[in-house]
Amino acid sequence: MSAPNKVDKVTKPHSRREFLKLTAAGVGSVLWWPQWKARAAVGFSSEGRLGRVMEPRVEIKARPRADSQTLSVLSRDEVVIWLRDIVGVQPQRRSPVWVETLEGYIHSSVLQPVQDLKNVPELKLPDSSLGPGMWTELTVPWVEFILDNPPARAPWLHNTENPRLYYSQIFWVDRIKQDEQGFSWYRLNERYGFGDRFWVRAEAFRRITPEEISPIHAERDDKRVVVRLRDQSISCFEGPTEVYFARVSNGVNFDPLGIPIDRSSTPAGPHPIWRKMVSTHMVGGTTGGGWDVPGIGFTTFFVGNGVAVHSTYWHNDFGTSRSRGCVNASPVDAKWIFRWVDPVVPYDPGDVTVTMPGGTTVEVIEA
Repeated sequence: MSAPNKVDKVTKPHSRREFLKLTAAGVGSVLWWPQWKARAAVGFSSEGRLGRVMEPRVEIKARPRADSQTLSVLSRDEVVIWLRDIVGVQPQRRSPVWVETLEGYIHSSVLQPVQDLKNVPELKLPDSSLGPGMWTELTVPWVEFILDNPPARAPWLHNTENPRLYYSQIFWVDRIKQDEQGFSWYRLNERYGFGDRFWVRAEAFRRITPEEISPIHAERDDKRVVVRLRDQSISCFEGPTEVYFARVSNGVNFDPLGIPIDRSSTPAGPHPIWRKMVSTHMVGGTTGGGWDVPGIGFTTFFVGNGVAVHSTYWHNDFGTSRSRGCVNASPVDAKWIFRWVDPVVPYDPGDVTVTMPGGTTVEVIEA
């Protein structure tokens, strides 16, 4: 799929008339509402499991191994039908899991598990302490947007050829509009970003309810989290009992003696959770090696410099070191951990900070 760069296209604020003109011109086209052409998608159900390509170039293999014949090549953001997981030959110490598609095999690390679920738009926003608004989650592989308040501020909008929003990202919606065709649009407001606001088709987002982020086992006061750097895993304990386990991606590299050598390693030791946010915008690093990522869901901070357990939509390589210090988790795992650990986060405003001794302890060990 191809689309113009929205940052270059939109250079001044839109009046209501200009907004309606832009949306009317885009309705039904790939510009504002992608029509997924899942490859060989005959009889495909929109509720089935799909995979979004996350790399600029991905090869479809004849067998689940890197040295097998290449059948075809996919580009970033193409969508394939995800038939099943297959254990194949492990490439370069990564996960041995491959994805079987209708055309062949793709390594699981480069495919984001997604769905294509359209939603009935909300007609009215609920009241909150910050005015009308609600938390929402993107439920289609990707969408494009109209920048509400140009010029663009966030670095990712300038550094990305075709800026898009992706499945499982979470944003606060603070306005609803209808265009001349009767389609509903939500305005996304990044409460902790650079101040950019985006208009998106409402069908692509579902409302997150307060019940979805309610605490799990809130009565327990013997909770602890263990993050294993070498094993690239996370466990949640209630007393001596492990109640949850998941593969994650930590930030760590070891020398031949097994000693962490990377400055971006997840810091070892016990750390109390000090802040939790339903969604945030993360930025860091240096020019050429930095990152700028919006809409990160279910973020649980446990080190003061910004290290957190959080949802991840830019890779599917859990079990392999991929982060700059944080603990990358799948959206499902990040959400469960977010709900289970203390402190409890209210839906409104979706952000809580606690003082020492802090919340649940996160033990980062080199095992």
